[in-house]
Amino acid sequence: MSAELPSPSAPALSGEAPWTVPASTPRTGAGRPSTALHTDRYELTMLQGALADGTADRHCVFEVFARRLPAGRRYGVVAGTGRALEAIAAFRFGDEELAYLSREQMVDRRTLDFLAGYRFNGSITGYAEGECFFPGSPVLSVEGTFAEAVVLETLVLSVLNYDSAVASAASRMTSAAVDRPCLEMGSRRAHEQAAVAAARAAAVAGFAGTSNLEAGRRYGLPTIGTAAHAYTLLHDDEETAFASQVASHGPGTTLLVDTYDVTRGVERAVAAAGTGLGAVRLDSGDLPTLAHEVRAQLDRLGATSTRIVVSSDLDEHAIAALAAAPVDSYGVGTSVVTGSGAPTCGMVYKLVAREGRDGTLEPVAKASGAKSSQGGRKVAARSLDQDGRAVEEVVVSGLDHAVTAWEPEREDLRGLHVPLVVEGAIDSRWTGAAGVTIAARRHEASREELPRGARRLSAGDPAIPTSGLVLPG
Repeated sequence: MSAELPSPSAPALSGEAPWTVPASTPRTGAGRPSTALHTDRYELTMLQGALADGTADRHCVFEVFARRLPAGRRYGVVAGTGRALEAIAAFRFGDEELAYLSREQMVDRRTLDFLAGYRFNGSITGYAEGECFFPGSPVLSVEGTFAEAVVLETLVLSVLNYDSAVASAASRMTSAAVDRPCLEMGSRRAHEQAAVAAARAAAVAGFAGTSNLEAGRRYGLPTIGTAAHAYTLLHDDEETAFASQVASHGPGTTLLVDTYDVTRGVERAVAAAGTGLGAVRLDSGDLPTLAHEVRAQLDRLGATSTRIVVSSDLDEHAIAALAAAPVDSYGVGTSVVTGSGAPTCGMVYKLVAREGRDGTLEPVAKASGAKSSQGGRKVAARSLDQDGRAVEEVVVSGLDHAVTAWEPEREDLRGLHVPLVVEGAIDSRWTGAAGVTIAARRHEASREELPRGARRLSAGDPAIPTSGLVLPG
């Protein structure tokens, strides 16, 4: 950390006057809300203790990984990296955050002084967003002083665990859909901010559009949506509702035809828009059967180019069951924003190396029960066969300098770690709308590289095993 640590003799907060902001205290940045309090209290109490005993400036390496995949899943998808980097950039303790910590006597004056000038000046490497991951994959490595790295734990995990869970589920859905587009419609089934994150994560995994306008604005995602049943019910009859929608949005619109009777609805939809009707949507009933019946009816009416969109509590299994049905796209809501039964990836943020008394990095590890971890910095590569298919996840460990310098020397190994933050400077390629585009391309290539059995929806082991490569000392 470039900022000088507060003096060990700084007084405790208890009994002092409320926090007042020094004239030099930086603000959180133009128009950007602070993310500094999106954390657990114990991050700051650990910081206070470390500042007091002199260990706060020890050089450390933290690692993000998942010990296992959700039951039955064959691979996970790294998502949220770009959002995490944006959140780290906004991790600033401004006037309001400091005043709150002072008022509630959360930490002492020395810690408040430190937080007032906090900036993450360390470095972060990790899997490129969109990459597939497996148990033990070192998804992210955060390096810096203990003081600057420990406080990011909760923020980083809350972003990566949720976004990766959504992307992992979404990938199963786009895989099951093959070449038919999946459309994200889950905003009403999630917290308003989670809805934006979910739309972004679904796009990373190949979803073609979202109903969420904020996600569209913030990340440049295509937005979709026309009308709900309420619009039909508003009008005196279905004919009037359809005529109104076509008059407003043109014949290329999508008409929802199952408010009353589907057969009559399709007939009225074509009558209102003509044979150039863009699409009809089915949102209830026996979708495979209805899709066949509606396709036949549309073709008889001459609307041969009119598409069929289906929705109604779809998940990857329902999408797979519709593979033989004449469906053109799928609208997915609840299942995608909740991770389709696996709402978190179980990622953890563990200290794996810290500066020892002699100034060198020493491996450290938790050894208790089923929550053990492997000490030391690690990097990863994916082993590929002669056809370019993944056969193994290789986690590289050893002496710190050797791991830091390691690069794959074999043609059948593809390195997985990329620089994300270098000495406090965030690589903006991974953020914003451009970051989503890059991540979606990476996921498409990464999933295509997996063994063919990786796409099966039935329960099974991870698609490839994880092995270790220990570099010679």
